[in-house]
Amino acid sequence: MKRAVRGALSITAVVTVIGFYPVTPALAQPPVPNNASDALKQYQDLSAQADKVNEDFLAAKNDLTNKQGELDKANADLATAQQTEAGAHAQEEQFRGSVDALANASFQGARFSNLSALLGGSSQKDFLERATALNVLATENQQALQKFTNAVDTAADARNKATDAQKRAQDAKAAAEQLAQQLSQAKLDLDQKADAARKAYNKLSAKDIADLVGPVDKTVYLAPAGAAHDAVQTALDQVGDKYVYGAAGPNQFDCSGLVMFAYKAAGVSLPHSSRAQYTYGKPVASGQWVAGDLLFYGSSAGSIHHVAMYIGNGNIVHASTSGVPVKVVPVSGGGSDYFGAKRIVG
Repeated sequence: MKRAVRGALSITAVVTVIGFYPVTPALAQPPVPNNASDALKQYQDLSAQADKVNEDFLAAKNDLTNKQGELDKANADLATAQQTEAGAHAQEEQFRGSVDALANASFQGARFSNLSALLGGSSQKDFLERATALNVLATENQQALQKFTNAVDTAADARNKATDAQKRAQDAKAAAEQLAQQLSQAKLDLDQKADAARKAYNKLSAKDIADLVGPVDKTVYLAPAGAAHDAVQTALDQVGDKYVYGAAGPNQFDCSGLVMFAYKAAGVSLPHSSRAQYTYGKPVASGQWVAGDLLFYGSSAGSIHHVAMYIGNGNIVHASTSGVPVKVVPVSGGGSDYFGAKRIVG
């Protein structure tokens, strides 16, 4: 298990965005701290701001991925509906001749009945033969009519589905373009706030950094067998690894990146966003946590800015903020704005 504390700060967040958008105005320079304590507080405030913007960025990135998935599905549905409609029209044409012939014969007075066979026959045998032939003819015409009707209905249904898919595709495309703009803005905000936090970090004294990192918990934690155990053990194995914005392993993480990495090792797929992760699993009442549960921090579901993993004995393992390695702390160390918890497995 890694236990070496690594305090250096690095920033990694790479994304390709669509189009060009205005640059965010530069942040005002923070005041010069009066002493070491002020310097540490200033850094913590700046890094907390960057942490929240990082989650904004990751949430927008996850939403954009989802919208692009909706767009791909809508386009695929549109193609399928158009193909179905074309096939139905082909079937319409295939049976149209038979249906037209049947309609024309009926209009001219043709009678497909056993009575017409009896009146037109000269013997019982002749009647049976004629009746059999007429029944076959009637059945074939009925089948042709049914297939023609089915083809017409299928074509109409496919046309409606194509119209719906086209609208969904247009809506998803518009939403994706809007999210791309938000993503671009969130990336600019993150870069600015991360840069300010990095400059503040570089002004910290050795004592400030030691206070920031805090003590290392060397307790051995045991989770129940199963996926939760594997996730907890994987997360604990990362203790001492560096916090990096937008990182998800294998040797550097942000909060949701650590959770995603740990549960992936347990065979459970989660998105790289604390807000998106909150939509998974089932709710757990405060204080009823078991090892492997995810604890979320924020004022609402839409403003969640941090996630940690409960490991037992009132403690969590988390990637908290830049300059602080992955570590074990009490639940209160995740933040003063605990919002809720989710049980991902079990």
